[in-house]
Amino acid sequence: MFNVFCPGLSVKSASTVPNRASDVKKRVCGANEGMKAHGLIHRLVVTRAPGRMSAGRLQAGAITIPCSLGRKGVIRSKREGDGKTPAGRFRVIGGYWRQDRLRLPGGALKLEPIKAHMGWCDDPADANYNRPLRLPARAHHEELLRADALYDVVLVLDHNQSPRVRGHGSAIFFHLTRNRNDPTAGCVAISRAQMLRLLPRLSRDCVMIIR
Repeated sequence: MFNVFCPGLSVKSASTVPNRASDVKKRVCGANEGMKAHGLIHRLVVTRAPGRMSAGRLQAGAITIPCSLGRKGVIRSKREGDGKTPAGRFRVIGGYWRQDRLRLPGGALKLEPIKAHMGWCDDPADANYNRPLRLPARAHHEELLRADALYDVVLVLDHNQSPRVRGHGSAIFFHLTRNRNDPTAGCVAISRAQMLRLLPRLSRDCVMIIR
């Protein structure tokens, strides 16, 4: 059994999922945007960067981190498979990590080790759409246990979670990128080094604002 750290999203099997709805170590003095006195980051702001449609900037307090966006840029009306990153304000509701590949630096967010049976449904016709599910499964899905390193750390954003609207996008994550020039399928991605520096600073109530 694995969870996505949000009420109503516990999973026992593919058939029983409820259909419910940076160098970040730098010390910053003063009241920086998105940060409180003890240094935890409560807000991440993502904006487009000049150049490619998939180039972005992630602002974490006073720190600016290059990030990758969807290959077709940012949009407010997200649709499944459109290659675009949804604009809006989304909670970071937890995530997953590859325990066999890296050691987490700690932090307030709850992350669960990725296992071979973990997947995420991206099939709008299935009752488990935009929900974690247990593999094997008939519905179209992503495997969280990947051969590449993109999901070595993967945080879940609450895009299209409650309520869910079929076809309005699934599996919108904050994960790792191979390099800053690689676009995503609609997620936000940063380098492994930057993610590991950022994780200990993210608060439990952290939100990501994508503009």
